[in-house]
Amino acid sequence: MILRVKSLRYHPPEFSGCFPFCARERSRLSRDSMNMACILPLVSFACAAISMGKIISQDELIQVTAREKRSGRRVVFTNGCFDLLHPGHVRCLAEARALGDVLVVAVNSDHSVRGNKGPERPLVPEQDRAEVLAALASVDYVTIFDEPTPRELISRVLPSILVKGADWAPDQVAGREEVEAAGGRVVSIPLAPGYSTTNILQRIRNAAAGASVASRTTHNKS
Repeated sequence: MILRVKSLRYHPPEFSGCFPFCARERSRLSRDSMNMACILPLVSFACAAISMGKIISQDELIQVTAREKRSGRRVVFTNGCFDLLHPGHVRCLAEARALGDVLVVAVNSDHSVRGNKGPERPLVPEQDRAEVLAALASVDYVTIFDEPTPRELISRVLPSILVKGADWAPDQVAGREEVEAAGGRVVSIPLAPGYSTTNILQRIRNAAAGASVASRTTHNKS
């Protein structure tokens, strides 16, 4: 279910000095504002509930994808840490969804991220990362895996299409052999230029370091 809310921005008409009409118009607008104030929390709650319903366990995912495949729908699978979600991720996921009928995103758990990227990562906890992904219209289901790679999970799901970014060589894509042996295919999606979690983190660190230097300089001058 998709809930659509029209823009709340109101552009007042020209009243040409008709004060009684202006009063009635203001009264109507006041009622409309109160109605929207009541509706918006319900819309937000409904959207949150829908998003959270997309986050499922691995066992639930196996059941759901099996049902989808029996119905003739193409299941697309991709995975990643998604520590700082940026437009590059969003575009890649939208392209992945366009390849099939159902998009499954497997997210590395905090333990898995630390093992792959070091003790300083992730910056965002696994449940928060999953919730942000579930809020995307392109994503149908999100699950979390604790292993270094989702190979075992992929071998259980056996998606029609396995998607990875073009920065991964074909022989490095976990689950490729299992998917291809089952008649599926692996698709490499080009990365959107200019977007990288590593680069974003480096800019943040550089900005923090610059602010620290500026603060010390100001303190010394005083």
